[in-house]
Amino acid sequence: MTTIRRFCCNDLLRFASVNLDHLTETFNMSFYMTYLARWPDYFHVAEGPGNHIMGYIMGKVEGQGESWHGHVTAVTVSSEFRRQKLAKTLMHLLEDISDKIDKAYFVDLFVRASNMPAIKMYEKLGYVIYRRVLRYYSGEEDGLDMRKALSRDVGKKSIIPLKRPITPDELEYD
Repeated sequence: MTTIRRFCCNDLLRFASVNLDHLTETFNMSFYMTYLARWPDYFHVAEGPGNHIMGYIMGKVEGQGESWHGHVTAVTVSSEFRRQKLAKTLMHLLEDISDKIDKAYFVDLFVRASNMPAIKMYEKLGYVIYRRVLRYYSGEEDGLDMRKALSRDVGKKSIIPLKRPITPDELEYD
């Protein structure tokens, strides 16, 4: 049986095997600790029998006005636990928190333009490609900014795609 629970400090010493996928971004400990301290509602782990970490999601809420949104910083599931809808469950959890608790307009995420399995999964979850960010990953690979409108965005304005690609220095950071 899988349990979804909040990520805790001890998990930082137990989740390295989940990050072994070459498409998963790995950050330094202080980065994870910042998310854990500032946005604990947005940091969850899927745990299996024997307290084995199967996957996790890490995100935040940011922006102002109609740009107030939930952001998926990382979602990953260990290869042996894929195809069990864990990523879908974790994504829905972050979307619900963004929508019902923080009253965000949308959820966004960035994905490598070459990561077709992830792009297809996000599309199945209702995300659309909002814009392409040139050389987003290490100055080499393009990233896709994908968005899903939430209930507060009645007119779905947040997901109207931009007509041209942008560069990383054009991104708005909060």
